[in-house]
Amino acid sequence: MTSPEESFQPPANSDEPELSPRSEDGGTRRSEATTQGGNDAFDEVQELVALEPEVGPTAHDLGLELPDDPDEAQDLLLRELNEARQEAGDHLEMLQRVAADFDNFRRRVQRDQAENVERASQRVIEGLLPTLDALDAATAFEPQSPSEEKIREGVLSTRSQLLETLAREGFEPIPAVGEAFDPKVHEAVSGPGEGSGDLFIGAELRRGYVMRGRVIRPSLVTVEHA
Repeated sequence: MTSPEESFQPPANSDEPELSPRSEDGGTRRSEATTQGGNDAFDEVQELVALEPEVGPTAHDLGLELPDDPDEAQDLLLRELNEARQEAGDHLEMLQRVAADFDNFRRRVQRDQAENVERASQRVIEGLLPTLDALDAATAFEPQSPSEEKIREGVLSTRSQLLETLAREGFEPIPAVGEAFDPKVHEAVSGPGEGSGDLFIGAELRRGYVMRGRVIRPSLVTVEHA
């Protein structure tokens, strides 16, 4: 006698789906992943095929009509390349000349501007020379009273401040008394007497000045033998 479990048979037309056999390492999932990966690879290949290759300009685009003979076409291309290189070299040489001319022009303009500023400064300072001469004359006398001494000190202070201000512009007096005679910066109003030896400055009659190495006014001096 069979048991109820053994006698039960599922109907042939049952709607229950049949389970797919599974391997111990998940074969069903790997199969699905493989199918998906294959689809992705196929799509990527299709995209690559759809891309149009980048094509450079043709001879026609460059205004060239190449002959059918490959050798003649090669000779034509070489001639065109040589002419293009020569033309590029000529343009480069012209640009270099223009750059050099512009650099020379810029330097000349800068030099002219500096000279104009220096000449303007020199004219202003030349206008101050009589004032400096007056201050020198005012401080040359010996004071005879305390009040005259205070006046002299005030004049000396004013003269000193003015010279300090002008010194910042390169303005300075020319050394004179006791210095060797230099005709470039000294103007002798009396020559030495009889004798020999080097000449030196015996007295300064009017102070001279230079500005940035350029003589504004030479010193008036007397010359003696050493």
